[in-house]
Amino acid sequence: MLTEAERIVRIPPSELDEDIEKVIDSLTWESFEGKIGDDKEVTVLIRNVRPIGPGRIVHGDGAVYQTVKYDQIVFKLKDNEMIEGVVVEILKFGAFVRFGPLDGLLHISQVMDDRVDIDETNQRLIGKDTNRSLSVGDIVKARIVSIDLNEKNPQDSKIGLTMRQPGLGKLQWLEEDRKNRQQQQGGA
Repeated sequence: MLTEAERIVRIPPSELDEDIEKVIDSLTWESFEGKIGDDKEVTVLIRNVRPIGPGRIVHGDGAVYQTVKYDQIVFKLKDNEMIEGVVVEILKFGAFVRFGPLDGLLHISQVMDDRVDIDETNQRLIGKDTNRSLSVGDIVKARIVSIDLNEKNPQDSKIGLTMRQPGLGKLQWLEEDRKNRQQQQGGA
């Protein structure tokens, strides 16, 4: 989502002799880009930073506290939201799927309705009965089942995913299932 935000940045005394607009831009990006905001949304990109009014100097600090407005692109997660992402890592307990700026864990029990073998050497999960495989680089549709955001370091957030529901899975599997249904309907 594209939204507008208003926050305060601290300009240290050592940077007050620099080009103040560049300093404000830089400090705003440094302070808020890639961070989780008050609304539990991750700020992905900041642009169009504008100072609002004069800054304030706090007695004993020497820094200037400047209110700024800026446009931001944010990524907000919701429970049970469907996502599309790419498998970035396969481990003995499941797969990590990257969607937007975050990664979610697709536990081995949530990959498919089949018993799953792990092939860590070749970075893939294989269904024992269906012989379907999930590898690094595959694009999947999944549903968010749990969210535990780490506000200090968003990359360390814990997001649980599932693909064990109709309409979810590796895109190739979904296409195969669609074709099979069409053939069954056409042949009936």
